[in-house]
Amino acid sequence: GVDPEGKGCVFSYDAIGSVERVFYNSSGTGNELVQPLLDNQLGWKQQRSMRTDVPIDEAVSLVKAAFTGAGERDIYTGDSVDICIVTTGGVKEEKFELKGD
Repeated sequence: GVDPEGKGCVFSYDAIGSVERVFYNSSGTGNELVQPLLDNQLGWKQQRSMRTDVPIDEAVSLVKAAFTGAGERDIYTGDSVDICIVTTGGVKEEKFELKGD
């Protein structure tokens, strides 16, 4: 989403309904495969400062790469991903097919 200051925001939630604002997040059946990639490419855990200036096209490419890998290794990930790009100008939706079988 976009907060009142026009900055992008992500919220994580858990099974009991707790909500937390975070910079990035992954959940679901492919989480164990996607989260390490996000940590490496965005959080740069124990390497450098967290990236906060990721261009939209790079972020979308990262999402596609993460889900492509998860889709190949986790049968529950599904056959496609609905990517929602939220900006101050609105929401753009893109469907990304993972598998052709």
